[in-house]
Amino acid sequence: MTPRSAATSRVKPDSATSNGGPERQRLVYLATAISALGGMLFGYDIGVISGAILFIKTEFALSSSAEEVVVSAVLLGSLVGAIAGGMIADRLGRRKLSIVTAAVFGVGAIGAALAPGTGWLIAARLLAGTAIGVASFVAPLYISEIAPVAIRGKLVSVNQVALTSGIVISYLVDYAFAGAQAWRWMFALAVIPAAAFGIGLMFIPDSPRWLVGRGRVDEARAVLKRIRSPDQAERELKEIQSGAAQQKGRWSELLSPTLRPAMIVGVGLAIAQQITGINTVIYYAPTIFKFAGLSSASGAILASVGVGVINVAFTLVAMQLIDKVGRRPLLLVSLAGMALGLIVLGLAFALPQLSGSLGWIAVGSLMVYVGAFAVGLGPVFWLMLSEIYPLRIRGRAMSVGTVANWAANLVVALSFLTLTQVLGKPATFWLYGAVTLGSWVFAYLLVPETKGKTLEQIEAHWRDGKPARDL
Repeated sequence: MTPRSAATSRVKPDSATSNGGPERQRLVYLATAISALGGMLFGYDIGVISGAILFIKTEFALSSSAEEVVVSAVLLGSLVGAIAGGMIADRLGRRKLSIVTAAVFGVGAIGAALAPGTGWLIAARLLAGTAIGVASFVAPLYISEIAPVAIRGKLVSVNQVALTSGIVISYLVDYAFAGAQAWRWMFALAVIPAAAFGIGLMFIPDSPRWLVGRGRVDEARAVLKRIRSPDQAERELKEIQSGAAQQKGRWSELLSPTLRPAMIVGVGLAIAQQITGINTVIYYAPTIFKFAGLSSASGAILASVGVGVINVAFTLVAMQLIDKVGRRPLLLVSLAGMALGLIVLGLAFALPQLSGSLGWIAVGSLMVYVGAFAVGLGPVFWLMLSEIYPLRIRGRAMSVGTVANWAANLVVALSFLTLTQVLGKPATFWLYGAVTLGSWVFAYLLVPETKGKTLEQIEAHWRDGKPARDL
């Protein structure tokens, strides 16, 4: 590629960020913040079960296998939501589907809070899971479709900040109610962010790219003029129309030779994000801390708040770097740090009489692992999943990636306690470390850099049949 072509392949920062004034910029930020509340629901539910399960298993006399089912029920529901959500997102629209999602999540949260027994609790968590499965990909999808290209990474990462903040909030709620063992309130309080999410969505515009895809060009133009300068709105509209002029997307197209590289990257990252063990740490953080010598349930939950704070802090770091350093460098550094944390964690557990300073080594390595995840693999996966697919099949393709993510999540959650019993704690964490190193190799060989590219430029790259690494 010549210097001239390299320069013209990227959007100029001025045009990319020109929103035509503070009012338009505020609308973009407001829409991003409201949509990111879907990520907060996702994070709250991930984290709340880690504290609640300590009391649920006693009240309902759960076996280890029953405990895994209660924890994992939301993941099965999320699979269903992700499968159905892709097609619905392309038909109903990102915003309207998110409103439905908020209502369904609220019903599931109330159902879990009122559960008289294990069966009811599992059913309620399945229902909440369907909403989470949809919200987990629709929120970053919507944000990516309204964001200016030069700060798209930063804005999509707001969703990950909201997700990690939801986890911290849930840990604090768990700690606040741990003494009273009022696990029902832990679930019930999720209604508050669900209501804020649903109400807020009524005040933001539809995605202009979705509107063009549905043939509603005048409405798309009106939305773009609310979030861009007039000249930028017309240029962006023409670019969107050019991409949307391709034939209507079909499921079979996901496996076409031109899109296969994008699908491999998206599904590969989806699986890698989970099989490297991150949600094992989130779901079972108090349990892991009890393994490490923190004997009381409330003390283990409080230590888990530290995990959540590290998660938020390093996600904020990633948010500042992702449009400057790029996606690939953060991803590779992240996976290397995660592998190191897991290997040291396994060593700490391998030593006899894990207590005192060794217990704190286990806690410290866990923090390193979480921080490394938060600075790269956490936000980069959801960002790239929202960037690399053509408009006509973006909802379907993101649905497939999200299904793969939740399926891997389910496998990890269902197998963690069993693995620790069969292999032992050290070997379990070393296994996750080996998988993380394999994921680093995958990312190095196949994952492209999308920094500075418009969604339509990325689409044109696949249409021309070029390899992923050449993007």
